[in-house]
Amino acid sequence: MARSESFDFAGPAGNLEAVLMHTDGPAVAAGVVCHAHPLHGGVMHFKVVFRAARALRDNGVAALRFNFRGVGRSEGTHDSGVGEQDDVAAALGELELRYPGLPVVVGGFSFGAAMALRVAARDPRPRAAFALGFPLARPEARDGFLSLVRVPVLFLQGGRDEFGAGEEIEAVAATLPSPATAEVVEGSNHFFDGHLDAVESSLGGWIAARPWNGAA
Repeated sequence: MARSESFDFAGPAGNLEAVLMHTDGPAVAAGVVCHAHPLHGGVMHFKVVFRAARALRDNGVAALRFNFRGVGRSEGTHDSGVGEQDDVAAALGELELRYPGLPVVVGGFSFGAAMALRVAARDPRPRAAFALGFPLARPEARDGFLSLVRVPVLFLQGGRDEFGAGEEIEAVAATLPSPATAEVVEGSNHFFDGHLDAVESSLGGWIAARPWNGAA
């Protein structure tokens, strides 16, 4: 039976609290899943984040969730989305130590999705990335950094997302230089209330297709 392991790993502002969901058999890849905004209740145990990690694990990808600096047991203080990108990079490094040679995926929900894609835009280690509820209307999702992402990306967006409706995400995905897929969960709000099964199924299907095999 697959197991979960709780531990702390070294981050740039102190130790970061984490949970690693191991796969039943040998992992085919490893992934980092980032949580929503720390100042608005975001934690690694949030339902969307857990479901995302489970979708990865159930499709052969070891899934690391962690709390950004200043959240839960993680040390440091909130850094307005700057230092949090370094936290994501540290999480990638932890996976490299534990799963050397395997492809690495990075993604997240809301604020975490923006942090994940910002890191994917500048860090050569991720081979694919995913964004659940990408917060188009929020400052952390602006600045044009998406044009720098060169790996396959999945956007999963609620059709009634308060921070960027489904058709807006589809328009953004169509402009990206990377292979980008946008899937809209019709009728869903930003938090995917009542639609978590659809989110887990869609992400799982994307992971099952091994998108990192299409990375440059």
